[in-house]
Amino acid sequence: MPTPEQILKQYWGYESFRPLQREIIGSVLEGKDTLALLPTGGGKSLCYQVPAIINDGFCLVISPLIALMQDQVTRLKEQDVPAACIHSGMNYNDVRRTLDNTMHGAYKLLYISPERLQTRLFTDYMQEFDVSMIAVDEAHCISQWGHDFRPSYLEIASARAAYPKAPILALTASATIDVRADIEKQLQFRDPDVFKQSFARDNIFYDIKYSENKNADTLNSIKKECSIIYCRSRKQTETIGRYLGQLGVDTAVYHAGMNKESRENAQDLWMKNKARVMAATTAFGMGIDKPDVRLVLHYDAPEHLEAYYQEAGRAGRDGKQSQALALYNTGDIKRLRESTALQYPPEKYLRKIYQAVAEYLQIAIGTEPDQYYPFDLADFCRKFSFKANEAIHGLKLLEQENLWTLSESVYNPATIMFTADRYNIDGLAQAHPDLHYLAVGLLRMYNTVFHFPTHVRESAIGRQLRMTREELAAKLERLDNMGFLKYNKPGEGPQMFFHHYRVDSRNLIIDLNRIHTLRKRHEARTDAMIAFLENNTECRERILLSYFGERPEKDCGHCDVCLDKRYVPFPSNELEKDMLNTIKEHRSISLSQLASHYPAIAKTEVMELVRRMIDDRILLLEGSNLSVAEK
Repeated sequence: MPTPEQILKQYWGYESFRPLQREIIGSVLEGKDTLALLPTGGGKSLCYQVPAIINDGFCLVISPLIALMQDQVTRLKEQDVPAACIHSGMNYNDVRRTLDNTMHGAYKLLYISPERLQTRLFTDYMQEFDVSMIAVDEAHCISQWGHDFRPSYLEIASARAAYPKAPILALTASATIDVRADIEKQLQFRDPDVFKQSFARDNIFYDIKYSENKNADTLNSIKKECSIIYCRSRKQTETIGRYLGQLGVDTAVYHAGMNKESRENAQDLWMKNKARVMAATTAFGMGIDKPDVRLVLHYDAPEHLEAYYQEAGRAGRDGKQSQALALYNTGDIKRLRESTALQYPPEKYLRKIYQAVAEYLQIAIGTEPDQYYPFDLADFCRKFSFKANEAIHGLKLLEQENLWTLSESVYNPATIMFTADRYNIDGLAQAHPDLHYLAVGLLRMYNTVFHFPTHVRESAIGRQLRMTREELAAKLERLDNMGFLKYNKPGEGPQMFFHHYRVDSRNLIIDLNRIHTLRKRHEARTDAMIAFLENNTECRERILLSYFGERPEKDCGHCDVCLDKRYVPFPSNELEKDMLNTIKEHRSISLSQLASHYPAIAKTEVMELVRRMIDDRILLLEGSNLSVAEK
């Protein structure tokens, strides 16, 4: 049997493991349940890939993201490691073929989503599989006390029952003490080994900045090297991508509303440094092995410290000095304070949502469970006068009560964005009048389709333009193939799988104690995030480490707060000389760019000196830029 070191050298070309990797692999090879807490960039995937190659049979990897699974499988195949994944975008025959190949020993790793464990087709094969170990990636998702609870993760216990001799390796980069305990409980660990690497990142400069002009501050902060800008919404990624692009910054954009080809192209440009900036929603970066990211910038304040730490940790994976910058303003603080009420609505609202779902799907009281129904979220909200954002949280809370399961496409409907201009669209009228009719109809119904990928309701378009769903999809695909627009359709129609016997909403049993506890924990996480943003006295890394259960002995010395503490004020004449030299080097520089050269604690001093130098005609202010006056 080869050693882990031999496998590492043969397939990955490395001479030695990173800290704790060898110990984790050894624990798994001994057949022990194992919990691995490694920071982002700590090399979690090798901890199950190496033992998977050594052991007989295959490793069942449970992962939450399709893109992450596909990236891992592609990379393993390039290294001659046989691997496959099963995801919702595959048709039935491809899924069955993959399961048949797995049963006959074709792979060393099979990646699946937790939802797959519930399907009848998969359970039919389970007893035939030779599973050597089970790896649970993003294991914090199994804990309802965590920041990213997914009810489908609770189904992993069924894999434990099916393969009682297979050890489970749970991996996460962000889990508090309570969440760790819940992971062990939910996965039914038996005398587990727990390995935890410190969450300290000596090479990352944590920086928080209050900003009333995020676009300008983003532009001023962008490095000449590789960067990621994280935004909360798809629309914002498009907006900041256009803004930077117009100013000559090579920027790629990535979010789930884009079609697969566009996402892959954006990722490829960024990976090859042809676009040095990636503007993306927060799922981007999971499992992507790019070590030279020098800046991770949060354009919007993160929801909680777990997310902030995980996303900031995508900077500096090569150990070199890097920056994690978060911008915030009063709007971000207001959003965070209001998020608890939004995500955890009162009991009356939840019963109203349940009753509306039953009426929308026309499910009578007493109807038997385990049936699929088409579910159009936008249409549902329109018919029952719900605000979509509020309804989504109500639906998800009831989903956690195991009342139903919503397919991912409920939350990710089709999107359309025109790539041709009006002149070329008008030119369709002669050669393709039917396509011109559709294009004009789309422009009338959705006024944003020229600017960014826009969610559309295909059923509404079909009704308005008197087309069947099939006819509409075919014409949209033609327009896409002809280069007139980008059409991103969900892998399947949005569906709701109803789990239980339908009851009167007044008699519906809801675990209000559980929801109350979740609400209080969310409120505590939100308060911690707000305190972290507004803090200007305590070392930022000390706050982060304490949050994750560590007891740091000293301040980090490399965050904005620590640098401010060490700041020794310039004598007035020395600061003036330094500022003049800085402005001369740039010839012309914005006030915010100039201020960024000095610690935040010196901001007032810098601003007062700039005003005096302008009054004394030492500096010139033209628009928003400063320059040195000619004598």
